[in-house]
Amino acid sequence: MKAVFVQIKCELGRAYEVANALVDAEIASEVYSTAGDFDLLVKLYVPEGADIGHFITESVQTVEGIRDTRTIVTFKAF
Repeated sequence: MKAVFVQIKCELGRAYEVANALVDAEIASEVYSTAGDFDLLVKLYVPEGADIGHFITESVQTVEGIRDTRTIVTFKAF
């Protein structure tokens, strides 16, 4: 499994709703509220060899209330 982080910008007033939807759908390993340009930081695991872009597009960006995402692909955990 490959760890991927996604920063999510939500529609105004919907960050908690989006966070709960991601948790309820068991898409994310961890979900954090953040300050700054993005509302949430999500850690998820994508199976090795899976198309990360397709996974994010199909599983994350389809959650109602999400306006924008930024995906951070990881290389190695220390």
